[in-house]
Amino acid sequence: MIYFSAHEVKVGLKERTRLKEFIRELFKREEQGLVRLQYVFCTDEYLLQINQQFLNHDTYTDIVTFELSPDPEVTEGEIYISIDRVKENAEQYEVTENYELHRVMFHGALHLCGYRDKTKKEIELMRQKEDEYLRLYFDK
Repeated sequence: MIYFSAHEVKVGLKERTRLKEFIRELFKREEQGLVRLQYVFCTDEYLLQINQQFLNHDTYTDIVTFELSPDPEVTEGEIYISIDRVKENAEQYEVTENYELHRVMFHGALHLCGYRDKTKKEIELMRQKEDEYLRLYFDK
């Protein structure tokens, strides 16, 4: 099951059923089981509190992803996304807010599928996978 909720923000997320089906397809393509996934859209300040409390990071970020399942073959996770960061990044990268929101959502899903973004090589692969899924989603 995939859920969307908002904390103190409004999110113009369209075609939710199609998006949920696509995210399930992303997990299938990556050969990762999916039990439950909760997306929480929030403010910079809310996500900063989560970043500080759970990760000991004192920085703003666009996304924080938590894997909650003890079984590495099956995903049960939560993905927190700052709508403030999404808007700012969309402007910076000259893309629509909708496109950037989907990029970040797919980014979080890819983290839950085992992709990382700490090294240059990992970042490059993550960007390739994001682009691949953005093309698949928006070109349908």
